Amino acid sequence: MYRILLADDEGIVLNALEFIIQKNFGGKYELETAKTGLGAIEAAERFRPDIVFMDIQMPGINGIDAMREIRKFSANAIFVVLTAYDKFDYAKEAISLGVLDYLNKPVNQKVVVEVIERAMREIDIRRERRKNDLQIRERMETVMPIIENGFIYSILLQERFDEDIENYKNLLGITSQYGYMLAVVFGDRQQGNYMTNAVGTSVKTQMDYYPKVREILKDAFPEAVVGNVSANKIPVFMPAGEWKMNYNRRIEMIEKSRMAVRSMNKATGLSFRIGIGGVGKLKDALHSYDDALKALYSTKSSVAHADDLPIAVEYEENYPVETEEAIFEKLQDGKMEECLAQADKFFDWMVSQYGDDEMSIKLKVLEFVLNGESIMYHGGGHLYRFNSRKTYLQEVHDIRGYDLLKKWFMDKMRRAASIMTKGSKDHTNDLIRQAKEYIDRHFQKDISLDDISRELNISPYYFSKLFKEETGENYVEYVTGRRMDRAKQLLKNPDKSIKEVCVEAGYSDPNYFSRIFKKYQGVSPTEYKENVGGN
Repeated sequence: MYRILLADDEGIVLNALEFIIQKNFGGKYELETAKTGLGAIEAAERFRPDIVFMDIQMPGINGIDAMREIRKFSANAIFVVLTAYDKFDYAKEAISLGVLDYLNKPVNQKVVVEVIERAMREIDIRRERRKNDLQIRERMETVMPIIENGFIYSILLQERFDEDIENYKNLLGITSQYGYMLAVVFGDRQQGNYMTNAVGTSVKTQMDYYPKVREILKDAFPEAVVGNVSANKIPVFMPAGEWKMNYNRRIEMIEKSRMAVRSMNKATGLSFRIGIGGVGKLKDALHSYDDALKALYSTKSSVAHADDLPIAVEYEENYPVETEEAIFEKLQDGKMEECLAQADKFFDWMVSQYGDDEMSIKLKVLEFVLNGESIMYHGGGHLYRFNSRKTYLQEVHDIRGYDLLKKWFMDKMRRAASIMTKGSKDHTNDLIRQAKEYIDRHFQKDISLDDISRELNISPYYFSKLFKEETGENYVEYVTGRRMDRAKQLLKNPDKSIKEVCVEAGYSDPNYFSRIFKKYQGVSPTEYKENVGGN
């Protein structure tokens, strides 16, 4: 059905339009009429028409002003202007109001029908678009919690695939590089700083209350990214524009959290608490979440902010926290040059600020080197030896002058970053080297994939995949190639029989050996021996 409003102060025009519409569109419309501009506005507010035929000249409020008022509350109405004159000034102003067409009086039936059909097509297109938009929104309402939960656990589990996290950010419209975590914890009731019946309330919330709890959190914090129920906790990420939350913002967050707690308690009958962690980069989300939980464990309040409690590291003013974090972040990512640039920057800051405190600078240098090497060892691909750093303390103590100290510092950080960059590759190369040496020593025997995998202490599946990637051929092909090379060498000896060559090349069945040899060489062992033997 299409709702049509006819507004004209001439009864004869209204009757003519009604007749045309009834004759051509019977059963497809609802109709209202008005004879003044004010009457048109009141009718439109009540009737909400899809199509409005509006006379320009009416007593009181004219047609242009009436359309302007109607447009305020009926953005999608389609206007058709009626006029007895060519009034270009009116027409120009009407264009801005989205007028579909202009009809001169007296109205022509064919023209009226064509205009209405055009308006109906436009309405159908809008309705279909609106329907599709609603369907998309409905699907997004279903999918969005999944996307948000994926993002939450990617940052909490410190996912190393930056591209995936960027995709999540794009889907969620997150542009900030900083943020902090809320830990929403619940139970039957609060006992000290502990929530009772964690398991039971977790199941109950997941099955019955989660949509309502999520809605309350979204109302309180529109920018929040809300995760799923995990045990009796819900992790929530809050984007932040800066790396530190100012005092007013902290107070605002606490008040909003208290209101959210009251709403969740009332909606579920359970007892909720919210811990608020400190601001940091996305990679530090786990630390922020831990701080949010620590804040709750440190107090009996229903809401606790980590910055209010002595649980997080506090730095002196102007301490280059971001530079320090960047050193180890770049080191862990294997970005050696960027790591060294940040290390150089931090060292220069120490000298500029505390140049008269050599011992503190030396201790900080030693701290950074040990921390960097710890990251290097945990990154894998390098053997840890207990006494490998036994000289460090004496070396640092004996260094005289900041230039030499900086060189020692940068050399150690460069080594750690270099090993992080190529450590995995070196480890792979070493495994392949060991594998080839083992095959060279034992190919005369019946060595299986399981045998060599056990020797290298890695799974057969992983070894097979690694060997293929690094050598371009699978394990069986490589072993066969080594056996064929050995067989060709032995066949040149006229004193060696085919059977002896077969056994020494690693085969127990001469017939099988002959088939394999011919497949690889194009001739049988006998033919090969006759052609090249003794040469």
